[in-house]
Amino acid sequence: MNSNTDTSRSTWASAPVALHARTTVEQVEEGPELAPKFDQDADSGDVLMLGYMNHEAFVKTVQTGEAYYWSRSRKTLWHKGATSGLVQVVEEMRIDDDQDAVWLRVRVSGSGASCHVGYRSCFYRRIPVGKEHEAGKELVFTESSKTFDPSLIYGDAPNPTLL
Repeated sequence: MNSNTDTSRSTWASAPVALHARTTVEQVEEGPELAPKFDQDADSGDVLMLGYMNHEAFVKTVQTGEAYYWSRSRKTLWHKGATSGLVQVVEEMRIDDDQDAVWLRVRVSGSGASCHVGYRSCFYRRIPVGKEHEAGKELVFTESSKTFDPSLIYGDAPNPTLL
């Protein structure tokens, strides 16, 4: 079987499903309704955040070179940094092998933070696994302080993250 073509039948339709090699931006745009997107800091290599892109966010990101997302909580297009000034400038953009996830290498303006609760990375806590978990170790904060005060940036705007 050709690795680029799947002629299996789906359970919801009787027509064969054919997946063809996608080599252009236009073909990638035909992907899923929402694709997870991971951001990595261009200098440190740290993972900064996970967000979601719809077709419009994908196109705007490609066209502008700045990160756009689909906000699942607000149900709207979101230009990262439009409110906070912490714009993510895209240095490199990749799509995974099944074209349902996106990876961005970014430089973040301002304090360099990508997390809306004030940390540089949204992944600022480490979960103990294996022997550490067995020993009862709790979450480990990997960042010692926030880079900005979210209440000064976002005011009374609702925050979907419970800390």
